[in-house]
Parts: sequence; structure tokens; C-alpha cells
Amino acid sequence: MHIDLTGKTILVTGASRGIGRSLAEGLAGAGATVAAHFNQSGASTEALTESLGRNARAFQADLAEPASCERLFDSVVEAYGRLDVLVNNAGIALRMPFDMATDEWQRGWDLTMAVNLRAVDLLSRLAVRHFLQHDGGRIINVASRAAFRGDTPEYMTYAASKGGVVALTRSIARAFGKAGICAFVLAPGFVRTEMAQEFIDQVGEDHVADELALDRLTEPADLTPLVVLLASGLADHATGATFDLNAGSYVR
Repeated sequence: MHIDLTGKTILVTGASRGIGRSLAEGLAGAGATVAAHFNQSGASTEALTESLGRNARAFQADLAEPASCERLFDSVVEAYGRLDVLVNNAGIALRMPFDMATDEWQRGWDLTMAVNLRAVDLLSRLAVRHFLQHDGGRIINVASRAAFRGDTPEYMTYAASKGGVVALTRSIARAFGKAGICAFVLAPGFVRTEMAQEFIDQVGEDHVADELALDRLTEPADLTPLVVLLASGLADHATGATFDLNAGSYVR
């Protein structure tokens, strides 16, 4: 099956590295025009968009700030005229020791929820409003297996934020499907990225690999084909569904 995304404009948040970069490359490779969001990695994202071609552009935004999220969305629509697919990939995973002081915990909680959940909610709301005026669209939100199986005490806040992403996505799918708006969740386990490296360094890669059913750690490129499929509209009847990509480390 050949998937052609020519004519589709897709915003990928957190596209400067890791999973987001791989998704941007895969979507552009299938013909899409990619709006690549970054926060601080401007030079690498500009280099990425040059390599993607197809009028790909880089857009800066601090997703911890609601006004910055709104500017991001408006800038993408202004640049391209419309948006067809939103991929909420950007996220943070702060290590928060269980016995940390309350003021430190609150700062970590607030930042985690702002980036991992509030920004996803706001961008999704903006996308839905836009899609309602343009014959529908698709939202693909990256959560985590932690939303379902939980996580270690140091990452409870991260798990909570990703659980919220799942509930949000299901709500969008149920509420707006008849308007041609579909929403999906990806729930990866450990993926070999810079964000996951801190934990891998703490416990060792062998420890991480021991819980896998497959013989290698998931790479960002392992998520890309599914995202291309979901963006195409060929899997719209899976709207509201969560797709587990965790190498069999957690099976629901």
C-alpha cells in the first residue's frame, strides 16, 4: 500500500529531535508539508526543514505558555492557509523524587502539566475549531504506556499528565467524529531518545531491554509508519483508539 500525503499540511510539535524529528521526516517523505515546531533548537530545526523540502518551515513556541501556543497555531495557519493534521508530540519527563519538597514538586507538576497536557488540550481545541471550518481533520497525540500501567514514583507526575492526554483524545473523538474530526493516541514505551536517556543511564540498557518481548529497544522510526497511516485518513474508523508501541513490554 502506497500512502500519499501530498496536499496535506501537518503540524508536528517537538520536531527538533527524537520522535518528533522522525515523524516529520516520515510525513514529509510521504508528500506532506510539515510545520516543524521547536522551542530552543532553532538551528537544528531550520536544518531539518531544509532537508524535508515541500515548503516545510520551522515555528518556535514555548508550549508552557498558552499565548505562545496560540501564536504557534495562528502562525502555521497564516503561513499555509489551513492545517489538516495536528501531531502533539512534544513533552517533558522530569524526574521528581517522591520525597522532594512541596514547593519543588509544585514547580515540576505545573511545568509538566503545562507542556504535556495543557498545551495538548489548547492546541487540540484550536485545531478542532479550525477543522470545523475546513471539512474535518485529524489529531494524533503522543501519550505513553505510563498512562495505563503507571510509572515509578519519580515519574508519577509524568504518568498522570499522559493519562490526561488519553482522556482528552477520546473526548475529542467521541464529540466531533460526525464533523469529520478524528483523534488518535500513540502510547509508546521506552524509545531510544535523548529524553529517555536519563532513565536508561540510571538503570542500564540491559534492565530496560529485559522487559521487552522483542530483541531491541524501540527507535523513533518504529512509530513513524503508523503516524503516516493515521494522518492519511485510511484508518479513521480507529478514531479514539490508543496504539501501543512498546515492544510488548506492556500488553493490555
